[in-house]
Amino acid sequence: MFDFKKAKERVDEVINPTHLIYSEVFSDSSNNNVYIKPENLQKTGSFKLRGAYNKLSKLDKESADKGIITASAGNHAQGVAFSAQKLGMKAVICMPEHTPMIKVDGTLKYGAEVVLHGASFDECKDHALKLAEEKGYTFIPPFDDLDVIEGQGTIGLEIVEELKYVDYVLVPVGGGGLISGVAKCLKQISPLIKVIGVEPYSARSMKEAVKLGHIVTLEGVDTIADGTAVATVGKLNYEICKDNVDDWITVTDEEILMAFIKLIEKHKLIAEPSGILPLAALDKLNFFNKNVVCVVSGGNIDMSFISQLIDRGLYETGRITRIEVELPNIPGKLQALLTEIAETKANVISIEHDGFKEASRFKNINVELTLETNGKDHANKIREVIAKKGYIIH
Repeated sequence: MFDFKKAKERVDEVINPTHLIYSEVFSDSSNNNVYIKPENLQKTGSFKLRGAYNKLSKLDKESADKGIITASAGNHAQGVAFSAQKLGMKAVICMPEHTPMIKVDGTLKYGAEVVLHGASFDECKDHALKLAEEKGYTFIPPFDDLDVIEGQGTIGLEIVEELKYVDYVLVPVGGGGLISGVAKCLKQISPLIKVIGVEPYSARSMKEAVKLGHIVTLEGVDTIADGTAVATVGKLNYEICKDNVDDWITVTDEEILMAFIKLIEKHKLIAEPSGILPLAALDKLNFFNKNVVCVVSGGNIDMSFISQLIDRGLYETGRITRIEVELPNIPGKLQALLTEIAETKANVISIEHDGFKEASRFKNINVELTLETNGKDHANKIREVIAKKGYIIH
């Protein structure tokens, strides 16, 4: 059914090589030998180019001449748009209304027509199918398609070609196209290689489907990993995953943020939250001293969102902390507090101090300090020092 070697020959025409990166920091923290497969450095910014190009390359002339249409939260959109331009096809891309502008602009630059519709991927997909019927376009599924799955599976081939001994491969899961392709490919090469799917906890649609024995539709899918916020997985993907994926791990948004900060700080790599899921799951592994490959699936992310994630991540790791202290409303008391904080080696980022704001209390006022610290232990130490000096901390 799948010929991953032939697919690799096709996608090699357009993809960037994404060689494995050994990660000392993630290896140390998980007690395994961790390698990153950096598909965030791929042309168009994600693995989706592989499946899209493989699919479009295999279309017959009649289907190609009709023009193509697809639905995507962004990465598949860019993969399809790039592939269509390369192969000389008209492309219409439906994207949810809240899609980050970097993904919209990235799609437009490849000459595709973009239609923004719906609050979710599922609403967007329904609209794309409606337009395909009305206009006669050929619909290109984002993940529930054999040719798309085959293209994504070429990642598995590259992993085993580069790393002689592979024990585990961790893969992000949204609709299931990536993991079904990678898992099927790896199991064909060696059934001994274990494949683990990683999902956001609030979007664990594949894990629930496998556990219950049938596809489910989740309610209230809400995660910073927007590329994997899929309520219902693909039918083909489910069938492949239930037989070829060995285990499932879910991660929280907070755990994704921690991995995001570590990847930027230690590897100088930027990936979107969906792509970081495997790195966020490393601390939950129940084995040690294994060769583990983490597929970092994409890196298309708005600069403004990067800033938000960094700020939130620094708070989560304790690198930035806020302390509200009650002070007597007497000249010099704030200066005394700042002197105490300076002795703890914390850096003051901002001070919110308004004597009129708490005027009804007369004697005391509240001061909110935002501090740059060395982590949670340092932040807790600062609170202890201030409390011992008699300050009231809220």
